[in-house]
Amino acid sequence: MSKTIVIIPARGGSKRLPNKNVMQFGEIPLLAHSILYAQKNPAIVDEIYVSTDNASIKEVALRYGAKVIDRPETLSDDHEPTISALKHVLESIETAVETVILLQPTNPLRPDNLLKEAYEYYENNNCDSLFTVTRNHQKLGRIDHQTFIPYNYELGQRSQDLEPLYYENGLLYITKAKAILEHKIITENAFPFEVNHIFATVDIDTQADLDYAAYLFKNHNS
Repeated sequence: MSKTIVIIPARGGSKRLPNKNVMQFGEIPLLAHSILYAQKNPAIVDEIYVSTDNASIKEVALRYGAKVIDRPETLSDDHEPTISALKHVLESIETAVETVILLQPTNPLRPDNLLKEAYEYYENNNCDSLFTVTRNHQKLGRIDHQTFIPYNYELGQRSQDLEPLYYENGLLYITKAKAILEHKIITENAFPFEVNHIFATVDIDTQADLDYAAYLFKNHNS
């Protein structure tokens, strides 16, 4: 029987925030939040895998109940795309996998029902892939020869009248395993699942990101 698995890619080589995946966040390691989130959805998730090249990350993953796939050094440098780790997991296990859910450890905060709602949409609409997006409300532009050129608005236009634009927030991705084996996470017909929640603004890459996430986590729990 084909399964739905979660893959959490967590390498050890972060430069801007060293060892971030095992740093304490809300009294448990950052990585553990994504593992525990997946475990709260047993009706959807059959197995949870952490792909890593790091012994400390591996220890945390095993301690919190995930299976670990040792990622080779050739797939662990700064420039290697996430898809390489996902594909390596699929090629390393004997389980027949139909669907892969990607949870990034740098997005530890997710709305409680997000996975359930997103997966139901994915299943009911025969999607090849789905990813979460959030509407942007900023006035964006570029600077060319010291001149600001608006991109999504005209100077003087009100923010509430902006053309709707969206950004990929990284909260979760759902993809057919066969697409990942073809080196795709987001397929050509991927469904953009809209999530307008404060947690969508969190993606931890620096100490400032971590402090901001900790502030939201503390206030959400209180």
